[in-house]
Amino acid sequence: MSTLVPAPYAESRPLPPYRALFAVDAKDFTGLPAVQHGPVSQLIPELVDQALERAELHALRDSKRFPANTGDGVVFGFDPALLPFVLWPFLGVLDDILGAYNRQCVGPRIRLRASVHVGPLPDADHPGDGNGTVRNDTHRLLDSRPVKAILAAASEEVTHLAAVISQRVYEDVVLGAYTRLHPDRCVEVPATVEGKNFSQRAWLYVPSPSGNLVQAGVQPREESAGQADASAEREQESAARPGTHYSGNTQHVGEGAAVIGNVGRDVTYTGGSTSYHGTNQHWGGGDNVAGDKRVGDSGEHR
Repeated sequence: MSTLVPAPYAESRPLPPYRALFAVDAKDFTGLPAVQHGPVSQLIPELVDQALERAELHALRDSKRFPANTGDGVVFGFDPALLPFVLWPFLGVLDDILGAYNRQCVGPRIRLRASVHVGPLPDADHPGDGNGTVRNDTHRLLDSRPVKAILAAASEEVTHLAAVISQRVYEDVVLGAYTRLHPDRCVEVPATVEGKNFSQRAWLYVPSPSGNLVQAGVQPREESAGQADASAEREQESAARPGTHYSGNTQHVGEGAAVIGNVGRDVTYTGGSTSYHGTNQHWGGGDNVAGDKRVGDSGEHR
């Protein structure tokens, strides 16, 4: 065998180049009839490429690093300099394209989870390029409980994409103000994966919130701050659905997913049989996201 596996800490060696990673997978893909798996598997990268084209990211579309079709989604690396444009406008454009497709399709709806991460990965046109901890964590973020819960809770008529952004990307790109995506559009969550030894701080971004996400204060991009406040008051008074009681900053959930409080800091996420004792959150079972939301100063932030 000619391939040697390096021993950790045996010597110093060059750090691989930093690569950004983008991955998506489809909600409920395994529940589709087998005859639809192949066509949907081909359709997802086509929709992603359409969004890259419309977002004027032609260079990224044509220069993906170590791209792979995962069956229910795609993953690829790219130049980290393009991360600001992937967060905005690409994610919003992808949501729009998915919505347009879903409104006219006769087949299954395509609703996607997305993850965005960055870090050192081998990229020298060799077998095994793109594999490493950053790649693993990108897929773990994609499978994490908060992003799954949010997409499951949202209306399939309105919300077609839910994205989870790694802490490293959030700090460097969002807080660094290199992107038009405003921090107030992001919800902090601890990303965990059932059955996996994985837990990281991450940030959720939903381009088109709906249902109880709007009720909880996640503001649609077309609303102004004032409209959002008025809308939230009306929602709290009259729009609680059966099985969910909302009053003030407290939400009682029998089962399912809930987002409450302020988005932007001190967000707590729990799911399954996890026991949580804290302020303003009570449930019987299911997934919950809670925290603080700071409403942005303009509705243009997506």
